[in-house]
Amino acid sequence: MNHAPVSPPRLVFTDLDGSLLDHDSYDWSPAKPWLARLAAAGVTVIPVTSKTRAELLSLRLDLGLAKSPFIAENGAVIGLPSSWQHARLDRDPADPHGLVIKTPGLDIGFIRTRLGVIRERLGVSFQGMGDMRLEDIIAHTGLSEPAARQARVREGSEPLIWQDDDAALERFRRALADDGLRLTRGGRFWHVMGEVHKGASVGWLIERFTALRGTQPLTLGLGDGPNDVPMLEAVAQAVLIPGHHGQRVEVVNPMLYRAVADGPAGWAEGLAYWWGDEIPEAVGDGVNGKERER
Repeated sequence: MNHAPVSPPRLVFTDLDGSLLDHDSYDWSPAKPWLARLAAAGVTVIPVTSKTRAELLSLRLDLGLAKSPFIAENGAVIGLPSSWQHARLDRDPADPHGLVIKTPGLDIGFIRTRLGVIRERLGVSFQGMGDMRLEDIIAHTGLSEPAARQARVREGSEPLIWQDDDAALERFRRALADDGLRLTRGGRFWHVMGEVHKGASVGWLIERFTALRGTQPLTLGLGDGPNDVPMLEAVAQAVLIPGHHGQRVEVVNPMLYRAVADGPAGWAEGLAYWWGDEIPEAVGDGVNGKERER
């Protein structure tokens, strides 16, 4: 049952692992009622994740978000469904999913080449996903073999396992910056990409929505990790969910709510805090399932 679209129009930008998805079980059932409410009210929920495009194509279907845009690889890849495309500028009839892909950062080939040069020059130790065997990826992530194959189809970022000390990490970070690359911390990996991040791509999508609809949306972001900070600072209202990563997360946003519960329960708590009196309850549970992110 759909209600009249809420006014003003709203967008939800959400991290996946540890936020919409439980950190350990990867279940999102505590968020199902809110996903159903948002869908019935015409609110677009946009995944903003370190996952690859290949991983997200099927997960979007499971989550009931096939008509939503997405941000993959921590901001390095933006996927636009047909309703978010400019008719003359974006349409790609060759894409079987009806998607147009924007890559605001740097190509994975360039990133991996520069990582090899920097590793040799600095003498630092790390293992990039491009260096890993499939069984290594499975061991580090716990993904199934098909999901691990999707995870290594990179377009604009390289996950890596750091195997050196903190002083070497700082030298590595400075060398990356000299090459126009940045380092961000995810739940299980460090990620190297061009000068992009979740917040920049979120800002780009907000601008795109405003240009297409002629109105500024009310935006809400939910995340738990250090790599979510730019996203949480790019939205009007934010929810910081307790994380399992052990990292300190500081968000500068006057409209920040710190959830008490973790995972999808904290996700639902944050929605209820900000919009509980404004989004009507929906009939039915929405979707369920399990997935994981790095």
